[in-house]
Amino acid sequence: MKYLLILNDPPYGTERSYNGLRLASSLAKRPDSEVKVFLMADSAACGKAGQKTPQGYYNIERMLKSLVNSKVSIGVCGTCIDARGITEAELADGVHRGSLEELTDWCVWADKV
Repeated sequence: MKYLLILNDPPYGTERSYNGLRLASSLAKRPDSEVKVFLMADSAACGKAGQKTPQGYYNIERMLKSLVNSKVSIGVCGTCIDARGITEAELADGVHRGSLEELTDWCVWADKV
């Protein structure tokens, strides 16, 4: 089964992106599943490198790194990072600048969005 998760909320201040990434991680562990994650709107900040969080607090950047290591593709909306002043060079390892065209392709590819 092919899964696409589209996140829209910021990395911190709400737990929606955190829980979306937890779900992506759980799905990625299933045999015969493929997972892609697309970050849009305020979740574009999830893709930024150098996140520092208090000891014992979840860290979205580390979660993304774990997903990348599990062969999960992670795209971030180029328009959204531009609007937030985030450059491609500031993206976490394994997170790439995406586009609405890529998201469209991923939606067609996925069995579940």
